[in-house]
This record gives sequence, C-alpha cells and structure tokens, in this order.
Amino acid sequence: MSNTAYIYDAVRTPRSKGKPGGTLHEVKPIDLGAGVLRALQERNDLDTSYVDDVIMGCVSPIGEQGSDIAKMMVQNAGWHESVAGVQLNRFCASGLEAVNTGAQKVASGWEQLIVAGGVECMSRVPMGSDGGSMTGDAAFAIQESFVPQGIGADTIATIDGYSREDVDAYAMESQRRAAHARDSGWFDGSVVPVRDKNGLMILERDDFIKPDTNMEILGGLRPSFEMMGNMAFDEIILRKYNTLERISHVHTPGNSSGIVDGASAVLIGSEKAGKDLNLTPRGRILAGSILSSDPVLMLAGPGPAAIKCSPLLTLTVVQSLWVIHLARPVLCWSALCWTSWSADS
Repeated sequence: MSNTAYIYDAVRTPRSKGKPGGTLHEVKPIDLGAGVLRALQERNDLDTSYVDDVIMGCVSPIGEQGSDIAKMMVQNAGWHESVAGVQLNRFCASGLEAVNTGAQKVASGWEQLIVAGGVECMSRVPMGSDGGSMTGDAAFAIQESFVPQGIGADTIATIDGYSREDVDAYAMESQRRAAHARDSGWFDGSVVPVRDKNGLMILERDDFIKPDTNMEILGGLRPSFEMMGNMAFDEIILRKYNTLERISHVHTPGNSSGIVDGASAVLIGSEKAGKDLNLTPRGRILAGSILSSDPVLMLAGPGPAAIKCSPLLTLTVVQSLWVIHLARPVLCWSALCWTSWSADS
C-alpha cells in the first residue's frame, strides 16, 4: 500500500545563541519542544488524539534531553494520552531524519498523521555531552582516522581551493540574506514565539542573525580548528591525502554554523487525515535517500545523496529548485558541484 505523504503545517521557534548568555537559555528542552506542539495544535484546531506518533531528532539525548524526549514533550504539551513519541539521533541530520521517517510511515499506510521535527538546547546540554566512541575511544578514533568535523571542512576547502576570503564573503552574504528574510517577514508564517509560564514573551524572532557582519569583522576572527589540527589531526588527514602539503584552516566562528537553541515540528499526514481534519496540504514529500561518504572528510555526502535520490523523482536535476542547507560554505559549493555534474552528464 502506498499513500502520498503531505505536509500540512510546519513551525519552529526563533533561534538564539546556544550558550548560557543566549535568550533561550532559561527554557528547558521539553518546554521548547512542547511550545511547537501546542502551536501546531492551535494553528490547525488539531484533535491530538488523531496523531499516531511524534518523532523528534535530538543530537545529544542526555540529561535534560535524555530518555525519550519526544514522549516527554507530548505529555508536557497536554496532548492526548494515546499519542506516542520517539527520539532518534542521526547527528546533524536528526530533525531531517525524523521528517523522512514520518513521511515513510504515512506513505506505507501504517500511520495516518505524524508530527516530526527536532529539539536541541545547546546552551543547557553542550555539544558532545553524550560521548561516544568517536571522541571517547582513542583506539577507535586512531583506527578510523577520526578528525573533528571542522577539520574535515578545512580539508575540503584545501582540496577544492577555497580561500579564507572566499568563505568569509559567502558567510557575509548569508548573514545579509538571513536578515533580509527575517526583516521582510518571510519567516513569520512558520516562526512561533517562545513565552514563559506566565505568557510573557521570551523571544519572538531570530536573534542569532548578525546583519552588521562585514569582511573586516570576519577577517579579524581566528581559525577555529588550527589548534586542533596541530594536535595531530592535520597529520591524520595528510597521511590519507598525501598529495596535500598542508591543511588551510579557513573556518572561524564567523563563517561556520552557529551553536543555537531551537525546536521545530512538521505535521505530515495522508490524504485521508487531511480530509478528516479539514487540513489543506502545503507540500508533498516524494522521496529521500541516505548514504555515507568518506568518514575522514565526513561532510561531502549531500551532493551524492541528492543524486542518489533523483531517480526516485519525476523531476530531473535541471528542472528542480535546490535548497542546500549545510553547516559551512565549502559544503554548499561541494554539493552544487555534484548536482551540476549530474545535470551536465
């Protein structure tokens, strides 16, 4: 049995700095997550007993984000007791994997209505808090030539010839576009405010965007991963990529992905669910794909994954509008090169 998986609504909180000084630091993960669930319920006059499952991605499921945070969010939002919840972790793609899994459930006919998304309070549960063999098992890390993600990005920049000026210029334009989108109200249809228990406003719109960023400010920032590179990680890279003489450490806090707090939720359902609940579809989820790439570079997979996915679609690469959402400029360029190669070939 195969159904179409429709997107009926999508919301997110504003994003704020994921450090103790950030605006959302006072908000617990289960409260941040419950807020987006309540927003979906209110916006769609949703009978929550109709929801089969809530799937939430969370990269560091420990401490306040531990156990099964998705089910805790469901209970905290006051949803019907029949609604289940499950947390999953696929690193930076955890929220996307939750949405893909929800779409698969609906498309298979097993479920009719799913809420999927993600939650991460990096100001309260710092990155890497959950440990694991990649960072905590030295023997495994040496065996597998593990390097931190940022050094993988620096290596891609070195191989592809992107300079510090290239990535800083990309970052500056990215900040400009983000500020323009926010200030033009383009996010207003999906961003829901975060309020405290008394209904007082905590954060109404993204405050992590830096519209005043310029090349001079960016140029004054020190490379984030050069010191780690000097602690033998560069040596690990150069052993594998022995045509390189050195790693050019171009990434800084100003041109890398931000550390933020936030939560999101997407309402995914079948045609039947839409008719039963009087919901209007906003889009369809047609296909997805998963693959792994070189674990040393580790960040070069989105382009090949897009190409792997394209045979499942009726659209060609040339006909498609690509939205590439990645952590660093060189990764977007890498993905664009892959999709361009596929279109040309």
